[in-house]
Amino acid sequence: MYFIEKNLNRLWNQHSTYFLDPKELSLLKGKLKKGDYSIYYPYKDSEKVIVYQKEIPEVLLYEIKIKVPVRHQDILGSLYSLNIAPELFGDILLIDGRYFLYLLPIVRNYFESNFLMVRNCSVSVEELPIDTLYDYERKYELIEGIVSSNRIDTIIAFLCHIARKDVVEKIQKKEILLNYDILKDSSYKLKENDVFSIKRIGKYRYKGIIKETKGNHVVVQIYKYI
Repeated sequence: MYFIEKNLNRLWNQHSTYFLDPKELSLLKGKLKKGDYSIYYPYKDSEKVIVYQKEIPEVLLYEIKIKVPVRHQDILGSLYSLNIAPELFGDILLIDGRYFLYLLPIVRNYFESNFLMVRNCSVSVEELPIDTLYDYERKYELIEGIVSSNRIDTIIAFLCHIARKDVVEKIQKKEILLNYDILKDSSYKLKENDVFSIKRIGKYRYKGIIKETKGNHVVVQIYKYI
């Protein structure tokens, strides 16, 4: 995979990697010897991280200031519209009505000059000390429900209040990611801590089956990212 090779080359040349999601981190670690690297977490519960060897990488933290409520995917869409690649920014955090973004310094000037709108609303950005959110732990909304199985199409139908055939349509349109890959198999049975996202709906972490009911159904727990 080109992205992994590119990050390996950066490490071999005494640089840190770009931001890595959990899948990319796992692939990279599979090519490295234990003890030959360290992992930088911008905050305690970071999902996107950076691998380095000697010097702790420089990362920037911004607060995005906007007067109307927006969603994680709205901010993400604005970043993509500016062609800022996912490897150049870290987690987007929504905390008590405030919005935060981790970013690599190589796009600082471009970001500050061009990140002006989110969902047709004007925004401003302010750089904060990198340790501002160091102890922050991500919050989730706990969702619990009774379903016929832990198949991903069944779980998504439950979360979105749609029929399973509509889930298949979403899969065909590549609107569902599972563990950071496009979902292809609607019959996949979710495992504990699988992460999946549904375009325009949200991102979730599957926690597992709590118990079985008398009607051969199961009670499941799912965390929705806030």
